[in-house]
Amino acid sequence: MASIQRSGNKWRVQVFVAGVRSSTTLPTKQEAAKWALEREAEMRGSKLPDRTLLEAMRRYVKEEAPKRAGEHWERLRITAWEKSMPMIGRRLAAIDSSDITNWRDSRLAQVKPGTVAREMNLLRSVFETARREWKWIRQNPMADVRWPQQPKGRARRILPEEEVALIEAFGLNGPLKAETASQRTGLAFLLALETAMRSGEILALTWPNVHLVDQYVHLPKTKNGDARDVPLSKRACEILRALPLGFGPVFQLDGATRDTLWRRVRDKTPHRDVHFHDSRAEAIWRLSKKLDVLQLARVIGHRDLASLMIYYNESAASLAKQLG
Repeated sequence: MASIQRSGNKWRVQVFVAGVRSSTTLPTKQEAAKWALEREAEMRGSKLPDRTLLEAMRRYVKEEAPKRAGEHWERLRITAWEKSMPMIGRRLAAIDSSDITNWRDSRLAQVKPGTVAREMNLLRSVFETARREWKWIRQNPMADVRWPQQPKGRARRILPEEEVALIEAFGLNGPLKAETASQRTGLAFLLALETAMRSGEILALTWPNVHLVDQYVHLPKTKNGDARDVPLSKRACEILRALPLGFGPVFQLDGATRDTLWRRVRDKTPHRDVHFHDSRAEAIWRLSKKLDVLQLARVIGHRDLASLMIYYNESAASLAKQLG
């Protein structure tokens, strides 16, 4: 129901739908009446708001991205899209699956399928938030779009000789030291081997969240958005005790510095194919010998037990020995 009243030399119009009020002021009574009809239809769901993809992305960055672990990447990606995405200025409700498919195929000609899949996940989140939370669209145009086929995730184990060579290259084959950034990078690698923590989780670790007496560290925010506690082996505690105590980040490294130093030291060895992230696959393999599958999933932060199969690759012959 609409209420239109003169307010000075203008007209104030109010619309009430299901206990919700919306109002504005317009120059003429005719404009006020027209606005009332359109706004009432919009509030009843019979008409969609006239919003663009650009408006949806900017609202997403402001309201939704801060809730997510990948906020920084999402902000950078959406900023880049504002300058390069062909459909950025289109009305949100006018975008359909063919538009998404054309954009997907264009991106596949430029970057790897894994990158496109990650970008599509973000774009789907923008559309889905606009549909479910803001009621700007009735359907997600990406619902029927196929994701690009991706290669299987890398789950390479680290060979004993590779581990020895890397420990020596970082100068950690004797007493553990943390005097240089290179040594702290090596210690981060050793901690990853003990805990299966991701590089970002290790670098974000702060001393108030390290509990050496009880042998665990607390991660307030992880990749999937959940907090989790990671148990520490005696070796992991030894690694952490080698680092200088403080109140800030334990390793005093950012991601770019860690990556640069890792590559620089690793490339001095014959094992240039070893990635820092390979420590996670190796650690998960080692932990799988000590923990049952539910304990393992909790320690490494996997919600989907099936995803553990990427890392768990024990041979049938080895399993047969356990059967007796």
